[in-house]
Amino acid sequence: MSPFSSAGAEKLSLSVSIPLVLTVYIFTFLIGLPSNLLAFYTFLVKVCQKRTPVDILLLNLTVSDIFLLILLPFKIVEVASGLEWLLPVFLYPLTSYFYYNSIYFSSLFLMAISVDRYLRVAFPIKYKLRRRPAYAVATSVLFWVLGCAHCRFIYIVQYELQILLPVRLEFFIVLFYLPFTITIFCYVNLIRILVALPNITVRRKQGAVGLALATLFNFIVCFAPYNLSHVVGFVQNESPFWRVYALLLSTLNTALDPCTSPPLCFLRRTFLSHAPQKQEILHLSWV
Repeated sequence: MSPFSSAGAEKLSLSVSIPLVLTVYIFTFLIGLPSNLLAFYTFLVKVCQKRTPVDILLLNLTVSDIFLLILLPFKIVEVASGLEWLLPVFLYPLTSYFYYNSIYFSSLFLMAISVDRYLRVAFPIKYKLRRRPAYAVATSVLFWVLGCAHCRFIYIVQYELQILLPVRLEFFIVLFYLPFTITIFCYVNLIRILVALPNITVRRKQGAVGLALATLFNFIVCFAPYNLSHVVGFVQNESPFWRVYALLLSTLNTALDPCTSPPLCFLRRTFLSHAPQKQEILHLSWV
């Protein structure tokens, strides 16, 4: 028997239908990998040609998703083997690391992208004057370090539930609640500003609103259930039974992230083509 069995605190329990798990994993892999590779190529070309903060953030978001998707077949083999790890042992921590870390990397980078988009629309002149790709690089490095520092607890306190539950609560606050709150603030105000601008066509407004709603949908459907299980587990002093289902939803995030990336929706466009001088700086440059 493998040293890694379904008895671990974060392993999928046998009460979860294995066909369901396999279906979610395979769907995520088949949809997520091609779309993320396309997004990666697009952002890489854009970053090489002309670096912008949002391009750098989107590139990092895509890289974190691709890491998980490349390793997801190992999880598929694990589930197909009756939730026993039969592959080389060194692959287990690597796979688990990106499997769980992807949730938090995505929430952090989506938050940063929402802030960039909001600042671009709310303060167009100041944004253009002070925009520096170095800020996005520093932010990306900070997020990678923050995610790595938090996910080390997966291996340190894996079997210490009394310690693990408070740590999960801290995950909820720092890596979900704060990013989600900031993202909501940015997109709600961004949509409010766009709707009030008279020189933007309805079609472009709808496109911008659609991208904002796609990001919020990603947070609510993919991130919220799993992170709420942290709070429920802390209150009940045990992990809720539905936690494993919530974890499956979080896996779908890698397939949905490209939906928040305009290269897969439409090319870069300008909001205003006949606006006053101040508004000429305002662009719908989501990417």
